[in-house]
Amino acid sequence: MQINNAHLTYCTNIHPGESWADHFAALKQNFPEVKAQLSPDKPMGIGLRLSNQASLEILMGDNMQQFKEWLFDNNAYVFTMNGFPYWGFHDTVVKDQVHAPDWTTSDRLAYTLRLFHILTALIPEGMEGGISTSPLSYKHWFDTGVEMEEAKLVATKKILLVAEELSNIYEQTGILLHLDIEPEPDGILETGREFIDWYEHVLLPHGITHFAEKRDLLAHEAEALIKRHITLCYDVCHFAIGYEPHQAVIDELEAKGIVTGKIQISAALKATFTGEPDNKQAILDEFAKFDEPTYLHQVIARLHDGQLARYPDLTDALLLKDDAAEWRAHFHVPIFLEDFGLLQSTQSDISEVLEIWKNKPFTNHLEAETYTWGVLPQELKVPMAQSISRELAWVKNKLSI
Repeated sequence: MQINNAHLTYCTNIHPGESWADHFAALKQNFPEVKAQLSPDKPMGIGLRLSNQASLEILMGDNMQQFKEWLFDNNAYVFTMNGFPYWGFHDTVVKDQVHAPDWTTSDRLAYTLRLFHILTALIPEGMEGGISTSPLSYKHWFDTGVEMEEAKLVATKKILLVAEELSNIYEQTGILLHLDIEPEPDGILETGREFIDWYEHVLLPHGITHFAEKRDLLAHEAEALIKRHITLCYDVCHFAIGYEPHQAVIDELEAKGIVTGKIQISAALKATFTGEPDNKQAILDEFAKFDEPTYLHQVIARLHDGQLARYPDLTDALLLKDDAAEWRAHFHVPIFLEDFGLLQSTQSDISEVLEIWKNKPFTNHLEAETYTWGVLPQELKVPMAQSISRELAWVKNKLSI
């Protein structure tokens, strides 16, 4: 739905299934009910997630035409896509393989370019589109800093090929598309600081050289092209896990002319330890209930001296049981809930980011992304369409206050 001149939707990665038939069936089952609750009389956008398999299948036969007709019949449109998970994302062990294939591979490049051509065919006239993607690769796949820097450079060169293709599309059709890089704990680009430093010191210098050679562009022309098409996906959950100062990050992005392509509205789990042994064990027991085998649940602990300790997964943090003041864990919990007994969500971070956005909008793409419905503890589950509607209604209310 449109609100405050922006497009608000949910990411369809909440729906299980990897084939196009599965994706389309889930949309037909859930989206009309969500739209009837939230935007019955006006168009409503979809944040479409297509696996690699589905991205191939939608282009077969008359699948694309059928989807376009369904969008028209349901007064719906696609303006943003999730191109992060390539393989299966439900009912399988995902963990670190959510990053595979990474941006060092031709498979990741081909998949992303295919998604952009699908989006070009779907997006309404006069609207800009974006696709979120992984933070280049996964840090723990590299034995040394040198190896990781080499991977970063290879990945950057492939991302510049995406920028080149998006520029071609823009010049030929007038459709503005952007690749939204999504920092995540333990990604090569993990934080706002790492993203900005990569953008300034790796992406732009290599991009200026690339476009000077390929298009004979001057430095400022190449920089403008890159900034138009390579943007940030501001996943609130990921930034909250790292205790990031939202206002400072957003201000620095603006000062440097780096665009935020999309805000993913999502919440993590957190808890503050009182120092009492019984309190600590009770909190750890509550976190253990969320230690499930499908997704990575990275933990960042804030120690009493203010330093941060990072753990690749909740299992690792529970084994070590550091002497921390606070834990934050990467588990996308429903954004309309703040308290989970002894645990809380980072819902306040969402409120802060949305308040910053209300005062000075820095993107017109807003997407709720709670994909862990299937692995939530049973007592937190509600029917899927109802859960999606509650999330979007909560965001809509926050933006209208």
